[in-house]
Amino acid sequence: MTPGIHRWPAQERVRHGSPVAEALPPEIAGARRVVLVTTRSLAESRIVAEARRAIGPALAGTFARMRAHSAIEDVLALTALLVETEADLVVAVGGGSVVDGSKVACQGVWRGFRAVADVTGAAAGRAAHPGAWEGAPPSPRIVAVPTTLSAAEFAPHAGVTDTVAGRKYRLLEAWMVPRSVILDPEAVMETPAELFLSSGIRAVDHGAERWCSSAPQPFSDAVSWQALRMLAQGLPAVARDPNDRAARALCQQAAWMSVMGGWAGVPVGASHGIGYILGGARGVPHGVTSCLMLPAVMQWNEAVNGVRQAELAALFGGGPCHAALRGFIRGLGLPVTLGEVGITEADIPDLAGRWLGDPPIATNPRPVTGAGDVAAILRLAL
Repeated sequence: MTPGIHRWPAQERVRHGSPVAEALPPEIAGARRVVLVTTRSLAESRIVAEARRAIGPALAGTFARMRAHSAIEDVLALTALLVETEADLVVAVGGGSVVDGSKVACQGVWRGFRAVADVTGAAAGRAAHPGAWEGAPPSPRIVAVPTTLSAAEFAPHAGVTDTVAGRKYRLLEAWMVPRSVILDPEAVMETPAELFLSSGIRAVDHGAERWCSSAPQPFSDAVSWQALRMLAQGLPAVARDPNDRAARALCQQAAWMSVMGGWAGVPVGASHGIGYILGGARGVPHGVTSCLMLPAVMQWNEAVNGVRQAELAALFGGGPCHAALRGFIRGLGLPVTLGEVGITEADIPDLAGRWLGDPPIATNPRPVTGAGDVAAILRLAL
């Protein structure tokens, strides 16, 4: 067996299957000043209204303008609000951008971020680990109510975007992971179909790249495989019947399991890495980047992990894995080619040249040796 280190995140609880109205009050008990974070599109939603009622008189402020990809300007504005209100807890209601933006804003309070350079200067390489979480936790921390399947709420790291440079940065700290998570199927009922389903493919990406990793571990294999089985069942069920709450709950728990393999130290690969480039440079949502790049990366990697890919393909329709995944994704009504998001052959050299040689492209099962290989993978998605 390959030696490794399993790192548990500093997360106390995951409440699943209970409505926010019941699950949130015990999670905020004792908090005096709570800031609610969400997006403009969710600000008037039913789930945010429920969260606001549950917080009650402890609500010290609302930040409802976190944009996609957690723009650093938005993160700094939230940091300032947390300082101004002396918040001792954040309730983040939204997808990965809301959760990641809240994580970095909390870190900004702990470390005194005031400018873009403070945030980018604190960024860590994608091979770095968050360190230990002994001692007293800092304040504020987060209670997350996710409205997508991105699973950002289970990780002690976050991505933010320098919108001027078109570049994503990764920050991490053990205490950044939300203290608790509430998985309420009602929280995803108002999520647009494309966003919900594409974030589900993001969860498929988490599980698939770890299942097909060149450095697997038994724990990662177990949770990744179970997540993939549940997503293969749950996502089409939601596409057929958007009111199927049981299928949505199944997908929520699958998304949770899809990232657990990372706790065992099993890396992801080029689908995630090229996705970060597409998100930072072209604003492509991360769920959609997985729709485009996961099949292409599987096609690129087939020569080195074909046995694992065949097992994966059987869950999603059989045949070559890349074709099975493209068929599954297309069957959900989602894009599978770069052209569908406005990216052409002419754009590929610039995008490929943005790779800095770091993970997770550097941990891809089939070695990626430079911009030429990144370009070759991108061309498989045209």
